[in-house]
Amino acid sequence: MYEKEKDLVDAFMRGQMSRRSLLRGLAAMGVTAVTADTLIGMATSKALAADFDWQKHKGTGIKLLLNKHPYTDAMLANLQSFKDMTGIEVEYDVFPEDVYFDKVTAALASGSSTYDAFMTGAYMTWTYGPAGWVTDLQEWIGDSEKTAPGYNWNDMLPGLRASTAWSGRPGEALGGDNAKQWCIPWGFELNNLSYNRRMFDQAGVTPPQDLDGLVETAAKLNSDIDGAYGIGVRGSRSWATIHPGFLSGYANFGQRDLKVKDGGGLEAAMNTEVSKEFHRKWVKMIQDSGPTNWSNYTWYQVGTDLGAGASAMIFDADILGFFMNGGDNKEAGNLGYAPFAANPDADAPTPNVWIWSLAMSEFSRNKDAAWYFLQWASGVEHALFGAREKDFVNPVRQSVWQDEQFRDRMTSAYPGYVEQYEASSPGAQIYFTPQPLFFDVTTQWAATLQKMVADQVPVDEGLDQLADSINRQLSDAGLG
Repeated sequence: MYEKEKDLVDAFMRGQMSRRSLLRGLAAMGVTAVTADTLIGMATSKALAADFDWQKHKGTGIKLLLNKHPYTDAMLANLQSFKDMTGIEVEYDVFPEDVYFDKVTAALASGSSTYDAFMTGAYMTWTYGPAGWVTDLQEWIGDSEKTAPGYNWNDMLPGLRASTAWSGRPGEALGGDNAKQWCIPWGFELNNLSYNRRMFDQAGVTPPQDLDGLVETAAKLNSDIDGAYGIGVRGSRSWATIHPGFLSGYANFGQRDLKVKDGGGLEAAMNTEVSKEFHRKWVKMIQDSGPTNWSNYTWYQVGTDLGAGASAMIFDADILGFFMNGGDNKEAGNLGYAPFAANPDADAPTPNVWIWSLAMSEFSRNKDAAWYFLQWASGVEHALFGAREKDFVNPVRQSVWQDEQFRDRMTSAYPGYVEQYEASSPGAQIYFTPQPLFFDVTTQWAATLQKMVADQVPVDEGLDQLADSINRQLSDAGLG
């Protein structure tokens, strides 16, 4: 590196100039954008290595189990910098999501040491953790001999740190004093409105402000826009139907899936009068303004319909709306984003979250090297790389959300995205009750919702039947 270029990069690393100013200065010296990123990466690796022995496990190797996802793509694009910095070799297998979790469960249940670290969701660790399949990472985070000084665990959004930690005691709050850190947040999604601005203008509507407004707006769009239905939400017989928009709106009315009884057991809580009223409106919205084959809808159908112009809006993951606003999607460039509080009396949205996280296998034979990878992959530098250069959104670190270059990128191409995030993130967390029957309860809930939409059972009767069934299951499992 020539001296003038080196001086600029050094000034950037000392925090004396912004990245934008650095890139402008390097460009004036004839440095291409690709070369500039390489120089910055080299300087960042050097700075990271200055205060921590990243080469301590040089010559070792780890193997990762990964889901096919833009977060994975961003990590693989930057993986060489980890190898160069640590001297640790990295192998990996990548599987599509429809088989990924089966692969993870099979590997862990068999006690296999093939994989040292893997992607997971917080809900899955409610099974993996108590079973002894994953490592409690709290002791690693707090060990200054194993964790770099600049890792800055407290930079992680507090709701995400808490949502990925649990004691293993059914019904006990996530992130409590006895909680174990079963995984580390990596990237997440909260649930809000993503909408087609062209269609909204055509119908003369604005983003709705509460559940009644959502039902009304969806119906008007459904009526006024040829070739598109009013609103997309998930409907398949799966836990994944309950967790996005549905639970985000439900929680906004203070409603719960389960409650803890005085004696410590769990009891179904979804057949209250407030819950029944919420369900009635949700069911009507789908019947009036949802897709005709709603009961088959997963995240994929919800997202692709928005991108293709087959739906006017979705109440689902914000990153789903993000991805549909780019690439070769028909409606790319036409999408907008809005926060959403279903309850008109609520102070703010309460989005339930899905958190793509990283975990360490308890059966790993190279945990030290695996931890080096986990802290690099979840560290500030890689998060900045992914947020600025790739589609590694949403970041789990506050410092990245404050990054000028990232915010400029989002503000210019994704109108309303940062604003919906900032309005919603204080209330973003997991609103389910942690307990081992989570997937059974939520899948049965989704099946009941399907029956309501199909008019096979009235809402009141359906919820009473659901609560009775879940209470029997909890009792049979010794949880009631």
